[in-house]
Amino acid sequence: MEKPMKRSVKERRQQVLTVLTHMLHSERGMERMTTARLAEEVGVSEAALYRYFPSKTKIFEALIDNIEGNLFSRINHSIKNETNTMNRVRDILQMILDFARKNPGLTRVLTGHALMFESPQLQARVAQFFDRLELQFVNILQMRKLREGKSFSTDERTVAAYLVTFCEGQFMRYVRSNFRHTPNQSFEQQWKLIELLFA
Repeated sequence: MEKPMKRSVKERRQQVLTVLTHMLHSERGMERMTTARLAEEVGVSEAALYRYFPSKTKIFEALIDNIEGNLFSRINHSIKNETNTMNRVRDILQMILDFARKNPGLTRVLTGHALMFESPQLQARVAQFFDRLELQFVNILQMRKLREGKSFSTDERTVAAYLVTFCEGQFMRYVRSNFRHTPNQSFEQQWKLIELLFA
């Protein structure tokens, strides 16, 4: 009988993050995440888990890095495909809310619910993610004047902050309702309100 292929450290690290994501999505997702529980789910010893990540904080940091990498590569793709500012913003909002709907466990991380018992530096890392998202919106909105010769009745930074707050609010509602109210459920109606900012 052939011996099973030994997984590389990179594959093992990815497996740990995938298992953690599933655990955060599960019924017990709101419970304190322990390395013992995680190691058991991954099928390795706790000591082995620390060979892939030096601490639980580093595991969550890697997970947030993955979320950020995934979302921002999608945002950049969306920007390349759409030149109209209003349509760009609409596409990005839809994509972010759709990502949340498909990844409830990761949405728990972005709302901070999964990090309640963890290191405060993780909350700061999530705040960094939202700051980066806001800056991305600011850049898109400021390009409107150059591309379309139109400006907003209010400062672009205020509009960008509003768009990020809208996303955060939808994430919170999704988690608070135990994933019953999906973030993009009434997006069409909500978009009608956001669209007025572009008038």
